[in-house]
Amino acid sequence: MNGTQLQMEQAIDRIAKAIDRTSSVSVSTQLRGGIEFGIASGELPARARLPSVRDMAKRCGLSPVTVSGVYAALQEAGHIEARIGSGTFVSGNAPAQVGREHLRLLDRKIAELVRLGRDCGIGPAELAMRLTMTRTDSSAPMCLLLAGNFHDATEAYAEAIRPALTQGDTLRAMTLSEIEQAPPEGIDLIIAPRTLRTQVQALFPGLPVLDLMLIPNEATRVALASIPTEARVVGYTYFPGFLAIMKAGILRFAPHISDLAMVVRGDAETDATLAAADVLIYATGAEYLLDSLHAGQIAFEYRHTPDNQSLRRDLLPAIEAARLALHEKDTAS
Repeated sequence: MNGTQLQMEQAIDRIAKAIDRTSSVSVSTQLRGGIEFGIASGELPARARLPSVRDMAKRCGLSPVTVSGVYAALQEAGHIEARIGSGTFVSGNAPAQVGREHLRLLDRKIAELVRLGRDCGIGPAELAMRLTMTRTDSSAPMCLLLAGNFHDATEAYAEAIRPALTQGDTLRAMTLSEIEQAPPEGIDLIIAPRTLRTQVQALFPGLPVLDLMLIPNEATRVALASIPTEARVVGYTYFPGFLAIMKAGILRFAPHISDLAMVVRGDAETDATLAAADVLIYATGAEYLLDSLHAGQIAFEYRHTPDNQSLRRDLLPAIEAARLALHEKDTAS
């Protein structure tokens, strides 16, 4: 088993263990959300094979009918793909809108550049540095839009991405509600968390939408590791579909805690559960809970940040492929 597939198996095990049959959130929503957000966070790697319906059902303690329905919904949304005779796989991160032919052209150009660099005595590290410092001359700077659910978090993601962009490119951060109220003009390309891809594409038909890979930030991981072993911990999520992957993440970075309850907005016993907590971990968008904390309670946000490795490996090359496609389109017209 290769490293990618091992990562997949370990992540699926965490999601399966996180499914809570006593929750107000249906098990099908928990499983679908766990897989969907797991893909968006890189927990479930692109192009890795998912367990079969029967195997997933056995691991999660669910019926094959439930798992089959979840897989069908995820496939319809473009998150996974079934290959006859091979199984079900996480879809690749490269957006179809950029075009496979442009990505192949980009790969050929990169290979030519590597060979030229070798002839000039320039190694891969120096070549990569020169690429990041060189402005693309094949087209004008691009106007990018980063779409998200919550303003502060979306702007923070944009701040983390902007330094890596080509000089002259601009990146604007907006929430879906802000976009719907005042659609921006002059946008060349959209960046969004994978879970929002379908909604964003509906708002900008015809424009390329690139996936933004998000992972728990360092402050979140440190805070989770620092939770006292005996603490009563409550995780609170705004979105039902986020329950399983958030619980799996908490247990991954704080495996020492034994008393963990998960609450979703709207649960009947939310107030009582939150009041009994020693430590409250709330998902982005639930900052309003801070107003009701009582003395002695600790609270912190389960905050994400762009995955720097995915940013440089996947997102930046995809942006350049889209830039090339836009340049060729402008040249042809």
